[in-house]
Amino acid sequence: MIISTTTDFASAAYQACLLSRHTDTFAVTDACPRAPQDDLLDIQYDWDRIPVPTSLREFEARWNNRRNPLDYSGVWRFRELLPFAPEDQIVTIGEGQTVLQNNPGVARYAGINSSGLFLQYEGMNPSGSFKDNGMTAASTHARMIGAKITACASTGNTSASLAIYGGVTGLFNVVVFVGSGKIAYGKLSQALDYGAVTLQIQGDFDDALKQVRRVCAEANIYLCNSVNPFRLEGQKTIMYRVLEGLNWEVPDWIVVPGGNLGNSSAFGKAFMELKHLGLIDRMPRLAVINARGASTLARLYNDHGLRWNGGAPDAGIINDYYRRMDEEDGRANTLASAIEINRPVNLTKCLRALDACEGVVRDVSDEQILDAKAQVGRHGFGCEPASGASVAGVKLLREEGVIAPSDRVVCILTGHQLKDPDITVAYHADNRQALAKSGPVVPHHGNAPIPVPNDFTEIMKVINELSA
Repeated sequence: MIISTTTDFASAAYQACLLSRHTDTFAVTDACPRAPQDDLLDIQYDWDRIPVPTSLREFEARWNNRRNPLDYSGVWRFRELLPFAPEDQIVTIGEGQTVLQNNPGVARYAGINSSGLFLQYEGMNPSGSFKDNGMTAASTHARMIGAKITACASTGNTSASLAIYGGVTGLFNVVVFVGSGKIAYGKLSQALDYGAVTLQIQGDFDDALKQVRRVCAEANIYLCNSVNPFRLEGQKTIMYRVLEGLNWEVPDWIVVPGGNLGNSSAFGKAFMELKHLGLIDRMPRLAVINARGASTLARLYNDHGLRWNGGAPDAGIINDYYRRMDEEDGRANTLASAIEINRPVNLTKCLRALDACEGVVRDVSDEQILDAKAQVGRHGFGCEPASGASVAGVKLLREEGVIAPSDRVVCILTGHQLKDPDITVAYHADNRQALAKSGPVVPHHGNAPIPVPNDFTEIMKVINELSA
C-alpha cells in the first residue's frame, strides 16, 4: 500500500560520509551520491530540530490506531526515529509484524537461564525475512526521488524483498543479480514469482554486488543493497520492536548473524541514537556471528586487530586482507547462504557498532549452525540456516564465559524456514553428502522420517513403540 497524506514531519536529515577523513554531506533527496574513495554514506539528523517523544512508551499508543497503515507498519510506527521522508511518500506493505518470544528450550541448549533467552523472529515479514524492514525505507526513498528502476545483488532474501515491494506497489521495475548456483530455490522462487527481472551471473554474491554497483552507476538505476544508507534506517526498527517486547528494557546482549553486516550496523546506530536522545540509559553488548566459511569480519577483528578507531579504521589492514583473498581466489563457502559473503559492504559501519556496543565477533561451523537451527525448530520457530548462527554464537560465548547464564540475551532470527527447505530436509534425513559443503556435518539433532509399509499392523507397531 502507498500512503498519501498531507502530513510531512520530515526535518533536518542529510547524508554524510561515515569516515572522519571525509566531511562531505548530501541532501536526502540526492539519488545515489558517491562518497569520496567509496566511503559509506550515513543518514544523520539534526535532532534539535526534530520532535521526538520523551519516552519510548509513547509509541505503544499507535497500537490503538492500526487502521492507519503507517501505525500498522512495524517500521513506520516509529517514524519519528527515522524522519527522512514526508508521510505522503512512505511506501509500506505491512512489514514489521514480528514477534519477540522468550524460549526456555533454546535457552537450555545455549546454557542460558530459562527466562533469559529471547528469539526475535523476522520470518513473519511479507517476504519472509528481515530485509523488508530496510526495503520499505529504500522503496520510500526511491519514490521520493522518482526512481523508475531499482536493482540489487542478492543471496536470495534481498531479491525477494525488493521484488515484492516492486510488485505490490507498481512504482518501479526491479532487476536482481544472483550468483550462479549461489541462491536457495525458496528465495529464487520469490523473485521470479513477484515479477523481478533476474540476472544469474557466473560468480558469487561478491561478484554480483560488484557488477550491480557498476551497472547502477552507469545506467542511473536506484541501488537497493545495504550500501544504500536508507536501507539501514529501516532495519534500525528491529531493535525498537525488541525493546518494546522487553517492556522498553535494554537487554544485556544482542546476537546477530554477520553477512553483509547491515543488521549489526543498523542495530548499533539505533542504540547510539536512542542513547543520545536520552530514550535509553545504557547500551547492550553486540555479538556478530560469522559462518566459518565466510568469516572476513572475524578474521579482521580478532586476528588482525581491526577497530573503528574513532572513525579512522586502518584501511591498510582491510586492503591487505582483500588482496591476499584475491591472490588465493578465496570464496565464501557455507550452507548458510544468506551470510555467504566474503566482502561485507558495511564492514566499517559494523566496526562503529562494535565500538559503541562493546562488541565481540565469533565464527561457527556449519555443523554448529545447523544443530542450533534444529533446536530453534524443535522449540517452535522454523528459521533459515543463517539464523542458527546467532544461537550457535550464544552457545559458544557461554562456553567461553563471555556471556553469563544470568544475562538477558536476544537472538535475531533473520528469515523463515521455508527460505531454504532443502537444507532442513537434508539435515533431518542425515544426508551428509548434501551437507558437506564446507566440511563434514553430523546432524546431532536429526529427526528422520520413519519408513513403514502400507500396512495397518506395521503402522501400529511404530505407533505403539512411540507410546511405550
